[in-house]
Amino acid sequence: MSLKKKNTKNEAAPTVGLVSLGCPKALVDSERILTQLRSEGYQLSPNYEGADVVIVNTCGFLDSAKKESLDAIGEALDVNGRVIVTGCMGAEPESITKVHPKVMAVTGPQQYEEVMKAVHSAAPPVHDPYVDLVPEQGIKLTPRHYAYLKISEGCNNRCSFCIIPSLRGDLVSRPVIQVLAEAERLVKAGVKEILVISQDTSAYGIDSKYQTYPWKNRTVRTKFIDLCNELGELGVWVRLHYVYPYPHVDEVFPLMNEGKILPYIDIPFQHASPNVLKNMRRPAHQEKTLERIHGWRKTCPDLAIRSTFIVGFPGETEDDFKFMLDWLEEAQLDRVGCFKYEPVEGAKANELEGAVSEEMKEERWHRFMQTQQKISASRLKQKVGRTIPVIIDDMGEKGYVGRSSADAPEIDGNVYITGKGLKQGDIVPVKITKSDEYDLFGKAS
Repeated sequence: MSLKKKNTKNEAAPTVGLVSLGCPKALVDSERILTQLRSEGYQLSPNYEGADVVIVNTCGFLDSAKKESLDAIGEALDVNGRVIVTGCMGAEPESITKVHPKVMAVTGPQQYEEVMKAVHSAAPPVHDPYVDLVPEQGIKLTPRHYAYLKISEGCNNRCSFCIIPSLRGDLVSRPVIQVLAEAERLVKAGVKEILVISQDTSAYGIDSKYQTYPWKNRTVRTKFIDLCNELGELGVWVRLHYVYPYPHVDEVFPLMNEGKILPYIDIPFQHASPNVLKNMRRPAHQEKTLERIHGWRKTCPDLAIRSTFIVGFPGETEDDFKFMLDWLEEAQLDRVGCFKYEPVEGAKANELEGAVSEEMKEERWHRFMQTQQKISASRLKQKVGRTIPVIIDDMGEKGYVGRSSADAPEIDGNVYITGKGLKQGDIVPVKITKSDEYDLFGKAS
C-alpha cells in the first residue's frame, strides 16, 4: 500500500515522523518545524512505519555525529522510504546524497521554509481550522516543566576545530522583545525552568549593536545582561549555557547571588594551556581566568561552573596536558565534560602539525576524567547535610529523580529523592544525606 495520501477534505491529515539529532540548538529547530507542521494540520507519528514522510534533523559537527546522522537517514529510508533531510549536514548536500541518493530533499540548518516546501510536496496538507490548534508556546520536545530558549543563530568566532560558522553562518541575534515574549509564553504554559542557549550566549546583541526596544514600561537593550535582568523577573529557574567569558559576563554573577538567575554557568573553556588555546583560536582567553573564577565565587558562593574540554588537540604536548590537569585542580569546576579530539572536515585545525595518536588521546582522556571525578566527588560531598531546592524530573516506585541548581538536564548529575506526593516540575527543598562522584541523594522536606 502506498504511503502517499490524496489531498481531500474527507481524509485524515497526513502524518510526519521526525528524528532530531545533535545539540539543544538543533532540538529547538526541530520544535519550530513541528510547531509549523501542527499549525498546518499535520499529525505527528511516533514511528517510521506510520508516517507519510520522515524528517531527519542532522548534526554535522564531528565525523562521529555525521555517521550517526547518515545511519539514521539510512534506517528511515529502509523502514519508510520517504525521507527529508535538514540540519547542519544539509549545508553540504552532496555528503548526504552520495551515500543516500534516494532522499526526497536536503535542506540546510534553519531553513524552515524549505523543509515545509519539501513536506508539502511529499504529503500535501489537509487543513481544518477548527481542529488544527497549536498551543501558544508551540510544540516542545522537552518535558513540560523545562524548555530551551534560543536567543541567536550562528557565531562570529573562528575556533580552529569548529565548522559551525560555515554551517550556520555569523551571529544573528533575535530581537530581545521576541525572546522575552517567548519566555513569557513558556512560563504561562507551565515551564518552571528556562535554559538559555545559542552558539555564543554572551555575544548576544553584538551584531545589532545592542539595539533597544520598548518592553512593558521600559527600554531594554538586545544585550546579555539586559536579557538576564528581564528573564530574572519571570519567577522561574533561568539557566545560562554556552557563555564565553568576555569581561562583561562578570555583571551576571550579582544576579545569581540575588536568586534571579540560577547560580550556574556553562563556559566551554576547551583547554587551559596558552599554547593549545592559541592554536584553537579561542576567544576571550585571558591569563587571569583562574583569578576571575575565584572572583565569581566570591560574588556568588553557591556558583556551579560547568565546562567542556578537548584532549589530544594537534600539538598538545605532555606539558600542555599536565598544565590543564593542574589548572583543573585549581579551578575546582563542578561539572565537566571531556572529548577526545576528532578531525572535522573543513576545520583549520586539520592543518596543524603534531597530531596526537589515538592511544595517547585515550590515555589522556582517562587521566583527565580521573582527576575531574575526584574534584566532583569532593565538591558534592560539601553539600551533604544541606537543604537545597530540587526540581522534580521523574517519578519512580522507589522515589523521585530531580536536579539541583547545579545540574542541567541530560548532561549533569541527578538528585535521587525519597518522599511522597511530589509531581513532575515541583521545586522542593531536599535535605542531602549522601553523595557520590556525580549524584546527590536526599529526602524531601
